[in-house]
Amino acid sequence: MDRQKQRMTLTAAAMLVPLMAGCGNEKADSGSGSVGAEQPVTGVRWSVDSVTTDGRTHKAPTGAHVTIDKGRAEGSFGCNKFGAEATVDGDRIRLSKTMATEMACENKPMEFEETLARTLSDREFKARVDGERLTLTTDQGDTVRLTEAEDAPLSGTKWTVTTPRTDGRAHLTFDEKKGTVAGSLGCNKVNAEATVRDGHITLGPPSTTRMMCEDSLMSDEKALLRLFDGKLKYGVDHQTLTLTSENGTSVRAVAEQ
Repeated sequence: MDRQKQRMTLTAAAMLVPLMAGCGNEKADSGSGSVGAEQPVTGVRWSVDSVTTDGRTHKAPTGAHVTIDKGRAEGSFGCNKFGAEATVDGDRIRLSKTMATEMACENKPMEFEETLARTLSDREFKARVDGERLTLTTDQGDTVRLTEAEDAPLSGTKWTVTTPRTDGRAHLTFDEKKGTVAGSLGCNKVNAEATVRDGHITLGPPSTTRMMCEDSLMSDEKALLRLFDGKLKYGVDHQTLTLTSENGTSVRAVAEQ
């Protein structure tokens, strides 16, 4: 199937319209919707493991996920982001007015996108939570299996910088065993010593290449360089890393899928 046909099929399956705003990740109490008082469904980021329809199980790609909170659901089919209205009543969950982005991504199984879009769009499910696993089953027998998502590890993850905006060119990878960080500032490569302890990262003086790029990239590089040779507070929330210097400079990055 060529890319144009893939996009047309996904559009029909997911009823694509502009994407809703992202939901928060605050844990909801049982009054906001849960399956059993000690088994919350809302306020949890669930990674999609697989979808079973017509007796066939489709394994999910990395990045497919959903969060239900405050009457909304948001997530990703693996490539395209989606949102919907969500109603939780006991062990019943209904998704309606499904909305999604409209991209055809490289190296992503678009057949899975179509299957998950059809399964989650404007459907009612029976929810069952077993520890860190959630199973959503339609009255027709279609099943979505999910697992509570863990935060991406700081060490060994390629973190692509999103603020300041460097068009995905700037990235950092920490190695806690070696005590180093290496990557790109958007134009020039960089490496430095990095000590991680008690929610902080102490970076040594940076070593960089000395290429010249367009003015916008060099400006962003200067902002990133201010993080080095100092102590940073860091936090990981699912797939997002935040680095904050002692003078308040903040940089955000996302885990590369």
